[in-house]
Amino acid sequence: MSELASSSMHGAPPLGGLLSGPPAIVAAGVDVFSDALRAQGAQVHDVDWRPPGFGDPADLAALALDPRRAAANRAAVERLLAAGSQLVDVRPASEVLDLADRMLLHAGPPLEWSNASGPMRGALVGACLFEGWAASVEEAQRILAAGEVRLDPCHHHRTVGPMAGVTSPSMWMWCLSDPVHGGQAFCNLNEGLGKVLRMGAFDHEVQERLRWMRDVLGPVLSAAVRGSLDAGNDPIDVKAILAQMLQMGDEGHNRNRAGSLMALRELSPLIVAVDAPSSDIAAVLKFAGGNEHFFLNLGMPTAKLALDGARDVPGSTMLTVMSRNGTEFGIQTAGTGDRWFTGPAQTPVGLFLGDYGPDDANPDIGDSAIMETYGVGGFSMAAAPAIVRFVGGTVPDALATTERMYQLTLAENPAMAIPILGFRGSPTGIDVLKVARTGWLPQINTGMAGRIAGTGQVGAGLVQPPQECFEQALVALAEAARSA
Repeated sequence: MSELASSSMHGAPPLGGLLSGPPAIVAAGVDVFSDALRAQGAQVHDVDWRPPGFGDPADLAALALDPRRAAANRAAVERLLAAGSQLVDVRPASEVLDLADRMLLHAGPPLEWSNASGPMRGALVGACLFEGWAASVEEAQRILAAGEVRLDPCHHHRTVGPMAGVTSPSMWMWCLSDPVHGGQAFCNLNEGLGKVLRMGAFDHEVQERLRWMRDVLGPVLSAAVRGSLDAGNDPIDVKAILAQMLQMGDEGHNRNRAGSLMALRELSPLIVAVDAPSSDIAAVLKFAGGNEHFFLNLGMPTAKLALDGARDVPGSTMLTVMSRNGTEFGIQTAGTGDRWFTGPAQTPVGLFLGDYGPDDANPDIGDSAIMETYGVGGFSMAAAPAIVRFVGGTVPDALATTERMYQLTLAENPAMAIPILGFRGSPTGIDVLKVARTGWLPQINTGMAGRIAGTGQVGAGLVQPPQECFEQALVALAEAARSA
């Protein structure tokens, strides 16, 4: 006798009453099914479910079943979280970087002059003029096109540079050290906003500022930092400033107001103690105090130190680099070392300065996405709701973005706490496998450079990496898993 018949004979409702009331319908899939039921008066509960976002199922399975992955990702995350960042020097690039004769560093993956974008070309031309390698724009373009100046990514030299990221031998560098892992990372000094070299501008105003930074700003900052250390003082803890600024309304990429002020608070007593003309001291303090992105070039190498500490962990699917050169977007992972996975850079969507519009913006550019790779910037927009006034969107968008990024990451960084989320640690450690499974891509907020060389900044906005980068990384990681 069936259970249904037995229940009916004993007076019990069939199937525990399941058929005695209106049906409860749960639908997962295309809307046509639930729409058809609603048209018949039924109440339908839709489930937002989706299959893996992208990737060969065999590759996804190879990674998911890789016995090394869990331990490798734990090790990579532990290294990232443990890393520190201390300001230990300010020196010319020629003294601290392994630069060949007539070499310029640039943001993003490897690049040739022939496929460089407008702002990248503008910054390269400007650097050649600044170094005296060319006497005119035309001569600079000629030697660059002829390959007489070697181009190499900043990331290949433990260095990061915002926007075009162009770094030349005479530029002064922030020198940061990780006291935990012993690593070093470098970044040039921030020029401020508007018409600047990193945005592709190279005219007389830009050249004059670069010369002042070389002749005054760099030497004063160097004397201040070295003098403090020589006097037996502890190095400035840059990671601590980054952690605190998230609790003061910054997110560490496009909003650095609090961080810049805190850095200036630490540096000011050291600067005024430097044996230099009072006019130079005043000019340095005025420049730093009026530059809201002064701290960005300290925050970026801080993130670089942490992520370099997590490099070369076989079996790890965690990102160590996201970077763009204005033509391509590139990523690297802890499990694949220095190998680049690239795709076409996307154009940010956001707000524009003056009369500029979408047609004026160049595709995404800069090493500054190292901030999102570390878990701040676009990943911590909830810490800085005011950022939406600069990059577009709404406050709920900022909160929702951070919540979504937790779904793509391996851990929360307790040092980078977000007050509005109950001091929850920022989403940290982007996982290639999670990105592939969800189909969601990391969120980056960024400045926008004009697509025509010499224009400078045209706005700021939001952008994501191309999916191709993660598809390539997924295949490479899966191949490594199968051969392990």
